[in-house]
Amino acid sequence: MSLLDVIAVIISLTAIFSYVNHHTLRLPNTIGVMLIALMMSVILLLVGLVYEPITTHALTLLNSIDFNRTLMDGMLSFLLFAGALHVNLDDLSKQKGVIAVLATVGVVASTFIVGGFSWMLFGLLGIQISLGYCLLFGALISPTDPIAVLGILKKAGVPKSLETKITGESLFNDGVGVVVFLALFGIVTVNQEADTWQIAWLFITEVIGGGLMGLILGGIAYAMLRRVDNYQVEVLITLALVMGGYALAGSLHLSGPIVMVVGGLLIGNHGRRLAMSEKTREHLDTFWELVDEILNAVLFVLIGLEVLVLSSDMSSWIAALIMIPLVLSARLICVAVPVSLMKLKRSFSPNAIRIMTWGGLRGGISVALALSLPLGAERDTLLIATYAVVIFSIVVQGLTIHKLVKH
Repeated sequence: MSLLDVIAVIISLTAIFSYVNHHTLRLPNTIGVMLIALMMSVILLLVGLVYEPITTHALTLLNSIDFNRTLMDGMLSFLLFAGALHVNLDDLSKQKGVIAVLATVGVVASTFIVGGFSWMLFGLLGIQISLGYCLLFGALISPTDPIAVLGILKKAGVPKSLETKITGESLFNDGVGVVVFLALFGIVTVNQEADTWQIAWLFITEVIGGGLMGLILGGIAYAMLRRVDNYQVEVLITLALVMGGYALAGSLHLSGPIVMVVGGLLIGNHGRRLAMSEKTREHLDTFWELVDEILNAVLFVLIGLEVLVLSSDMSSWIAALIMIPLVLSARLICVAVPVSLMKLKRSFSPNAIRIMTWGGLRGGISVALALSLPLGAERDTLLIATYAVVIFSIVVQGLTIHKLVKH
């Protein structure tokens, strides 16, 4: 199939699933379309037992889509910028200490907690996976996903201060998580030595360098926006910031996600207040909200369809189900410890630890990183575990977070 054919099929499925969800399930659109895609995948697998060609055609379509590149090198830049565009910088600044700790120390600690416990779990179940690959699983599953978090928190009624903490953490910790994953990936799969200074330098260049580039590119875009009063041109400038900035960050080996978050925060706050007319603000918001909604829906349809490529090994699925409470426990530890310490000097909303733990959703970024692992039995098992955690996170946690908030 040509690229245009693949895009046409995915957009058409997304539109149909969104229509069905709107008229029947009436769930949040991202969760609804993913559940429908999941049901369709299961139906295709069952029909494939009787008529194999239908499953073969579906797999051909999915195999023609590189999920990792589609998300990490394409959709992610738009989704992160659109998400950051509507985050209040003043609110974020008030919670910067909590966000910084959770997005850095929390991610690293979770990586080793999940990695260590998953290694023991796989060993008990007789599944041969090295400690290095278990740490890679810890790195890819630890960051909370901003794409999943942002859409669901808006409708959950979470207290503003808590929403800012969870949102801010999710916007920044995926960039940190990707850096940790890349460092471990080099050690595990390329047999690089675990050079502490090299890892530290990677973190500095990717994360801090990405933040500086986001400020520079966002500043240039802001200066251009101040000198023009034409919403078509101004929307085009933000589009260039996203596409050009992400491509430039990749070529310079800087964190593209961090560049997008910083650039989006700058344009969404200073740019919105000081460089745009009311008409431009309306058109800019409408454009990026539409981009955000469409790409979110497409992404969650793809997540739902990816079940077709998973292995049917029963022991891997048993391990995956046990991995759900394990990952949640690691999340609880990495939230409870720092928050409990910070409570000695600052106040938190009631049930903050419980809500932040349950509201830390995993999503497409984890699936994309799992799919980037080298082909083999270890990848198949870790992909199933990742998929189980992501589906539980989005469906169960996503649909119940508002009930947790009310109690």
